[in-house]
Formats: sequence, C-alpha cells, structure tokens
Amino acid sequence: MKKFRVTLKTPSLVYFTMSHDQSLPLVQSLYGLRLYVFYTRQDDPKKNTAVKLHKLGKITLTTRLSAVPKNSVLLNPFCQKALSIEDLPLIQTKGLVAFDCSWAQAQQFFGRQEAGSSPRRPRWRFVHRILPYLIAANSINYGKPCKLSTAEALAAALYILGFKEAARFLLDGFKWGESFFQLNGALLEAYSAASSSKEIVAIQNAYLENLYQK
Repeated sequence: MKKFRVTLKTPSLVYFTMSHDQSLPLVQSLYGLRLYVFYTRQDDPKKNTAVKLHKLGKITLTTRLSAVPKNSVLLNPFCQKALSIEDLPLIQTKGLVAFDCSWAQAQQFFGRQEAGSSPRRPRWRFVHRILPYLIAANSINYGKPCKLSTAEALAAALYILGFKEAARFLLDGFKWGESFFQLNGALLEAYSAASSSKEIVAIQNAYLENLYQK
C-alpha cells in the first residue's frame, strides 16, 4: 500500500500534515469516512460540485448504485428524520451517501424511489436522513434556504457529525466554500453540539421561529 506525506491548506485553517493512503479518496484516507456520490448526470458536469470533488480526489463518484454500500446513510431532502451524531457509528461503518441530481427533478427522483419497488427499480436499501435548515452559498442558489449543492450537503453533514476540519477541507476547492461556513456558522455549531435528531430539529425550529418573528 503506497503512502506519502501531504500538506493541506484551507482558508481558515493552519497547515497540517498527515499520512495519506494514495489508493483511497482523500476524505476517507485522512479522516476515516467514506463519502459516496451517486451521479445521475442531470447537470452540467463543468458546474457540478460532485464532479469537482471527484476530480480533486476527495470522494467516490459512481453511476452504479451497486457500488454504494447497502445500509449506508443517504442524505435525502424529503425524508422525516434529521441527521445527527446518532448516525455516526453507522456512517463510520457503511459510509455517507449523496445523490447528485437536479433540484428541479429532486422531488420526483427521491419520491419515486421512496414510493415502492418494482422488478426494474428495487427499493433503495439506505438509512435516510435529512439535513436541517441551512442556507446555500453556491453560485447557483446563493442565499436560498436548503438548496444546497452536493458538496455543501456533504460538508454540512461532516460538520454536524463533528468532523469540522474535514468539512472545511471538502469545500476548500470552491470559491464560495468559506462563505458557506460564514452564512451558517452559528447554526452549524449548534447542530454539531446536539446529541440527537430531536435536538437538531428543536434547534432548527427555535431558529426559524425567531427568524420569522423579526
């Protein structure tokens, strides 16, 4: 197994040096977490954040659902239970998954799969989790609530799970990456301190209640 020393730099972090396994995606090698993106090819690949993460060697990008581990945790923007630290043991074992599809088709894409199964399209075997309220910083949906890019969604999940350095590393290659943490700093910190999905939802609801009362 080949290894080399790599020095990384992020906008808000000091230099750090780690041992990196060249045969693995960077996030897995450096932080021990497997990140998968199922790529549906619905967006322009030149603007696609998942494609860029793959080119940077940070994640595993696949067009084959069979390449994604069963019972891994899937970020699903239409499910009912919020991602929390409770999910970390499963993620460390099975991995974290994002499905990269167009927001214009997301509800149909996820909803169709959630509805049931058929011989041609079997029911997904994932543990579904939704991210709590956050604001997008990407150039396409800047300032829009919950319209995160795939890269932002994965980074948010890492931050909530306590992997704050890994979250910043993930967005380090994007011009708007630091803006995501500036826009959502207080919320991300609060979410990362929560011990359960119920606490995550309570924090979100309290924030939104206060926001709409202003």
